[in-house]
Amino acid sequence: MSPRTFARRFTQETGTTPLRWLTSQRILLAQQLLEETDETVDAIAEQVGFGNAATLRRHFRACRDTTPDSYRRLFRGPARPSRPVLADAPVPAA
Repeated sequence: MSPRTFARRFTQETGTTPLRWLTSQRILLAQQLLEETDETVDAIAEQVGFGNAATLRRHFRACRDTTPDSYRRLFRGPARPSRPVLADAPVPAA
């Protein structure tokens, strides 16, 4: 099948172009990683296939009308402590 035929049939079946579909899938994965991990935006951009944070930010803003950092602040679950808190840990002497 030629690339042109594939693109045409893909659009007929999904209602979107292959590139738009791929970009939306990358954004969905980026959203999940922003919500569930402490990875940097640079690391997430590379993991989802955008290559760098600037490209992720551009596509994220175009698709979600916000930045990755703002999205993380709004939709992330409760903040996790950076170190485990032990209830019975001895208090260090000053």
